[in-house]
Amino acid sequence: MHVRDILAGKPSGNIYSIGPDDTVSQAAEILSEKRIGALIVCQDGGKMQGILSERDIVREIGKRGVACMSDKVRELMTDKVQACSPEDTTKAMMVKMTEGRFRHLPVLDGDKLIGVISIGDVVATRIKEVERENAAMADMIAGNM
Repeated sequence: MHVRDILAGKPSGNIYSIGPDDTVSQAAEILSEKRIGALIVCQDGGKMQGILSERDIVREIGKRGVACMSDKVRELMTDKVQACSPEDTTKAMMVKMTEGRFRHLPVLDGDKLIGVISIGDVVATRIKEVERENAAMADMIAGNM
């Protein structure tokens, strides 16, 4: 399966973003309200400038305490963002996310941001793949093909 298959199963248009000059506190509010783990950082719906995850915030709280909550998003965001394409496979994304130790990947179609996938999305899709493969193999062994 591919990233496009993951996106097809998600509600369309659910790309949550925040501006680089907004505060970390504002970002935390959105993350909590939407029950998501990361926000795309962009200025007024423009080009992606970075990503801010709950891990970025927690890491900084661990270093400096809650004083970081008044910082600008640009100060904590990751600006060298890893991304994927709709044609990437779920297996490749599991490897990429595990090795990179990140949980969210923006999906780009050329230069256009078309979605965000999480490690949970990838794992759930991969489990479905394995279940289908196992069922097909069981049918083959049982002579049901």
